[in-house]
Amino acid sequence: MLKPCEDLYSTTFTTYDEMQNYHVNLALQSRWQRCKVNELHIEPLDSSSPLYGNPAAFAAGTSEEAVEDTAHNLGLAMRVFGDLYPIRTTSYKTLLERAKLNGSVLPKLSRPKLARTLNDCLEVYSSEALLLIRNEKVSAVHSGNLEDYSVLPIDLLLKSLTKKLDERFPKNVFESGYSDHALTSAAWSMPGQKEELLAAYEKVLLAHGKAAMAAKLTPGIRFITSDTGVASAKVTALLMGGQYPISIGGCVAVDHRFQNRIDDFELALDQLFAQFQDSIGRLQKLLEIPLEYPVNAMTRICKKLSLPRKAAAEAIAMFEMAYGGGPATAHDVFLAMQEIPFLLKSDHAPESKLLAVEENMARALTLRWSDYDLAKGVDY
Repeated sequence: MLKPCEDLYSTTFTTYDEMQNYHVNLALQSRWQRCKVNELHIEPLDSSSPLYGNPAAFAAGTSEEAVEDTAHNLGLAMRVFGDLYPIRTTSYKTLLERAKLNGSVLPKLSRPKLARTLNDCLEVYSSEALLLIRNEKVSAVHSGNLEDYSVLPIDLLLKSLTKKLDERFPKNVFESGYSDHALTSAAWSMPGQKEELLAAYEKVLLAHGKAAMAAKLTPGIRFITSDTGVASAKVTALLMGGQYPISIGGCVAVDHRFQNRIDDFELALDQLFAQFQDSIGRLQKLLEIPLEYPVNAMTRICKKLSLPRKAAAEAIAMFEMAYGGGPATAHDVFLAMQEIPFLLKSDHAPESKLLAVEENMARALTLRWSDYDLAKGVDY
């Protein structure tokens, strides 16, 4: 079983209280540290480093497991204000940003060479950095400029969200929660608002002979955020009741920038109901888009959205067998694409990958489908 200090650690939650308590405790154990970029010093921490197997060289509380795990992953450590910390893989992108470095060759360098390269660049910049030190490691190296990065504590975001949900969507149900070192997500269903949110869509589904689908759908939302620069604090609309939640687009998003605060997220949540209806409207319009070559359209859209090749190819083959050359709409293809996250989940794909695929698939609602409905076949 992985420990919280290890880079691949993740956890799930079955109740809201469990999730909220976890993030309250995580916030208490985390440290946000401001310093100058040129005060950072990087040292190699691979298996050949003298630091390997020597947790006493690190800041108080650093375990041997944290050191060994870093040696097997990013292989770097950071000294700041005299203390040495292992660096988590989630820090790599933001560390390169502080050093103004990029390039595919960098990960191929030996850890001593990469450390020297980073130090040569870091020492010439006097701008501020904002470090997140969490679970024994440096988890992010954000810009210290208040316009570039704003801390939005996850426990407070969750508190604001549940307050608004209880006010506007009473009797909402917490479905699941997830957290790893890169991002946090949670999903709620809103069975009490099915009539209010889905009535018009259900009516159209019934007119298209999709009574079974109309009966099982329930509105829901997914909340996603990150302290490491992966995502803004956002809420997306879901349709639940099938084999996997259907993401139908973003409703609310507040960037970790521009001095945004929890109050800004709470204010944005006032638009959740209206934005949810807009997302449903985009989905409903797909029923009005006939496709002459739906298999080709599905293949091109999966490529456009960079969906996982193996799962997408399997979903396309399943749709082609079910389609049988009859009439089809963009809505039919969009629903057929929902097999992709289900196949990935069945294959035990990590939650972080499922969330990324779910978000990418929702972009299909904003595409101009006629651009992909072409007679010429395409391989995936």
